[in-house]
Amino acid sequence: MIILVFRGDAHKLYSKLNKIQSIEFIQTKELSEVQEIRSFYRTVSTDLLKLVYYRMIKEKNGSGIIPIFVTAIPWFIFLFSSKLQEFLFREGGLLWLPFSIIYICILIISVVLHFREKAWAGLHIEIIQDVIAERNAEASP
Repeated sequence: MIILVFRGDAHKLYSKLNKIQSIEFIQTKELSEVQEIRSFYRTVSTDLLKLVYYRMIKEKNGSGIIPIFVTAIPWFIFLFSSKLQEFLFREGGLLWLPFSIIYICILIISVVLHFREKAWAGLHIEIIQDVIAERNAEASP
């Protein structure tokens, strides 16, 4: 079970589905959530769906604040590095330790959030494309 901790969500879902009966698949949290998203998008007009699709493409491509934050903050700190070093390392103090821990935690959380959002946008994009493709297939005999 410890090995599963280091594997991705896809393998965790596979392992979970492998252990249960096929009737219960849709009742799992992961799949029921996807089913709810798909059901909602099926109720939305095609024009609105295309607008949502375009917005999701923007999200997936990372045109947000988190990539800017992750790249700008290190340069900002570098700009003031000599003053920051004076402040953090004066008189042998340990002020640098909490600063470093907080800084690293903020960067890690930012990167994780960014990629989670990117993954969710990818999921929505695929569902929207499938709904539009279904509608196009129904429209053309």
